[in-house]
Amino acid sequence: MNLDQATAGQVAEVLRTQCDLITRSQALSSGMTEAALRHRLRPGGPWKVVLPGVYLAHNGFLTVGQRECAAVLYAGRLSVITGAAAAFRHGIRVPICETVDVLIRHEDRRQSIGFVRVHRTIRMPERPWMIDGLRWAPPSRAVADAARALSEVKEVSALVADAVQRGRCTIGQLSAELAEGPSQGSAALKSVLAEVADGVASVAEADFRGLIRRSGLPEPMYNPALFAGTEFLGKPDAWWPDAGVAAEVDSREWHLSPAAWQRTMARHSRMSARGIIVLHFPPSRIRSDPAGVVAELRATLEAGSERARLPIRAVPQLSAA
Repeated sequence: MNLDQATAGQVAEVLRTQCDLITRSQALSSGMTEAALRHRLRPGGPWKVVLPGVYLAHNGFLTVGQRECAAVLYAGRLSVITGAAAAFRHGIRVPICETVDVLIRHEDRRQSIGFVRVHRTIRMPERPWMIDGLRWAPPSRAVADAARALSEVKEVSALVADAVQRGRCTIGQLSAELAEGPSQGSAALKSVLAEVADGVASVAEADFRGLIRRSGLPEPMYNPALFAGTEFLGKPDAWWPDAGVAAEVDSREWHLSPAAWQRTMARHSRMSARGIIVLHFPPSRIRSDPAGVVAELRATLEAGSERARLPIRAVPQLSAA
């Protein structure tokens, strides 16, 4: 059933801008009759239904981009793509998933169907990203929503690490999403973020200091500024000047941040170049293997004490400012 020239032109323009997709309302408002629409959607016809009220103008398979466009056409123009599809669009590695997650306003009525998973929410992103004419959740929201769809902690850990390492979002932003978002499905994300935040300085350093005091080890200087001449070397968490040994409590978060990793390595290199023995302890080891930490410290201090004292100037924390 042929269309008149004006209708054909309008339909072609919609299909051109929507990846060969068109909705029922768009087809009819372009001038297509019900009969003409049914004719194209007939068994073996040139069009096919991909979602309720959403049609593909050929009989091939949907591409990734077409699935995403179709999801928005189904959920409504105000919907926002989130989850794995949005994380992938932001350049974050995610497990392969053909489902497209979309956020809609809580008062809207749409049901999940086919490859579209609909999430009604009172927390629609205030500033969604516009990419290829579609609305996308910001990276932190996309990652948090993608994590809630994963059941394996190792998958969530890899997702969070990749997002943070690539600079797409921060641990703080993900923690905010965890706190403000739904609790259902958040167990793995909560576990991963708790592990990352395990080394919050005030808590981890307090644990470390307590362990040293209980161990009978020599009392170090805490958080001094170390200098070799006028060169600033760093501020280790603990410093034993007689042995030339520094100890640092490393939060897991620095492993996820390229900038923090580079700062840590630069500090380590500066101190090591001046003969300082630098030890690193994750907070989890301080709790799970305190005897091993103490033994390593004791052996290192004994070895360091056999050397000549290093010409390092240490400025106590209160005087360093």
